Amino acid sequence: MMERGAIQAGERLPATRELAGRLGLNRTTVSAAYAVLEQSGFLEGHVGRGSFVARRDHAAGSGDSARPFDWDSILPPLARSPGTAQAVEISFANSRPSEEAFPLAEFRSLAKEVIDGAEAAEILQLGSPYGYGPLRRYLLSEASAAGIALPGDDLMITNGCQQALDLIARLFIAAREMVVVEDPVYHGLLRVFSRAKANLIPVPVDNGGIDPDLLARAVEEHRPRLIVLSPSFQNPTGYTLNLDRRKQILEIAQRCGAVVIENDIYSDLRYRGQNLPTLKELDENGQTMLLRSYSKVSFPGLRVGWIIGPRAAIARLVEIKQICDLHSDQLSQAVLLRFAESGELQRHLDRTRRAGLEKLQATLDACGRFLPRGTRFARPDGGMNLWIELPGPLISDKVLALAEERGMSFLPGNYFSENARHERGLRISFGGLSVDQIWRGIKILGDIATEELAASSGPVSFEPAAALV
Repeated sequence: MMERGAIQAGERLPATRELAGRLGLNRTTVSAAYAVLEQSGFLEGHVGRGSFVARRDHAAGSGDSARPFDWDSILPPLARSPGTAQAVEISFANSRPSEEAFPLAEFRSLAKEVIDGAEAAEILQLGSPYGYGPLRRYLLSEASAAGIALPGDDLMITNGCQQALDLIARLFIAAREMVVVEDPVYHGLLRVFSRAKANLIPVPVDNGGIDPDLLARAVEEHRPRLIVLSPSFQNPTGYTLNLDRRKQILEIAQRCGAVVIENDIYSDLRYRGQNLPTLKELDENGQTMLLRSYSKVSFPGLRVGWIIGPRAAIARLVEIKQICDLHSDQLSQAVLLRFAESGELQRHLDRTRRAGLEKLQATLDACGRFLPRGTRFARPDGGMNLWIELPGPLISDKVLALAEERGMSFLPGNYFSENARHERGLRISFGGLSVDQIWRGIKILGDIATEELAASSGPVSFEPAAALV
């Protein structure tokens, strides 16, 4: 209709809810169609005003204007990307800290100190692909004091842990290389290793983390190059490996000669219980590489993470990083170093842990109160995420569509599996929400699940999903 002029440029289209009602469609379907139109240049969205037909002027005075270049014919399809649905009031979809808790006054003051300092010009110059020297020395000193960094280890700064995973995939993975991952697992990790054409071997997790017996079988059968794990408050489940399992996993890795990649970005967010040593700290054989980040404990937008591992491996990762982006932003690194050295990071972390405990408890209490009988959910002691298994015959994708109509969203389980498993599972990320939002959001989820169960004509199954054994 736009192409033939039935809808004119500048004309406002109906709101998604209104059009969905007219057509008898789900609102998310209409929202997805509007998104495609906007990406294709047919629509222009304006926050608070709506969606308008874009002006698509052709060359003046030409009856047969030049045909635009067909990018779609040469570009690969877009990968499915979570968190791109329409705006909702309460979003459990993103695993991130609350921006309301950012200590902005202190951050501004410390950033000004760095910019006004004698080294400002040097910081704003091109830097080392290893990272900003003073921050590297600080982090390596902290890791050595904690018994994490070995004498032969080195450290490099990355643009968050996502780049660290990408660099590791580029270094270690040839086509169809075997890589063991947790199942379910962080969707960003799936996308990185899938793009590297790794052959992913999923090993199920339970409430104690990845199962060592199942891992041993997978390792014996597939002889993987890498074993990639998040031992503490795993994303998406929130599960944590106990000490015995950590030791067993290292023994398994040692027997098969696989490199262990430890994604450890949530362990500082323990709200109760005893801290556990990292795999890197327990590994006497030196075959573990540790990934950490400031993103979950301070300011995710600064994108500062790091890798600790054997000096030879770090040197090769640095070569790859230099090809990709030369080096990470030094100003962010310098400000975060000042933030840590001043004691503000520790004070902020203490406040974050107190608030996190309150949010975690609210999440657990709300799940227990509002979710219907037969629902199973994790009970972590920290982190930002919690896994929920809905009772059959409920499907999390369908529940999500209904939840978005009521102003609430989450990520369904199929985002966390290479083969779209976990259709009854979903991830709740509570770190960025208030206690009130948590209660209201989970009540919406519980109301929908209860209504759908009541409307279902099939038998209700209270058994857990097969993947979570």
